[in-house]
Amino acid sequence: MKLITAVVRPERVGQVKEALFQAGISGLTLARVSGHGGEQEIVEHYRGTRVMIEFRDKVEFRMAVSEPFVEAAIRAICQAARTGEVGDGKIFVQPLERVVRIRTGEEDAAALTPVTERQLTPVQTARSGA
Repeated sequence: MKLITAVVRPERVGQVKEALFQAGISGLTLARVSGHGGEQEIVEHYRGTRVMIEFRDKVEFRMAVSEPFVEAAIRAICQAARTGEVGDGKIFVQPLERVVRIRTGEEDAAALTPVTERQLTPVQTARSGA
């Protein structure tokens, strides 16, 4: 299981969301963030004063996925978020020790992705009571 965090341009949110849904990843969290990477600072004039804008508005996607979905998520994000310009964003992949779905008590992979009874291992079946 992995926690994937992607920071992308705000104007690419719709494309990234759609690409993730098409890749079978439906559980995600979005947050508006500000950041500074390789982009140049912008100097604007505000009420007659020069203002240097160092941080750009970005959107952070966070999703916990089971191993079969890691590469699919990365591909989907890269294809949908890429403009070819500096500032397209970054993807961070971190290991997850444990995931628990609050509503059902399901754990780990069963708590992350839709799983049918045929896909459950005997240990997962005993845990979930199926």
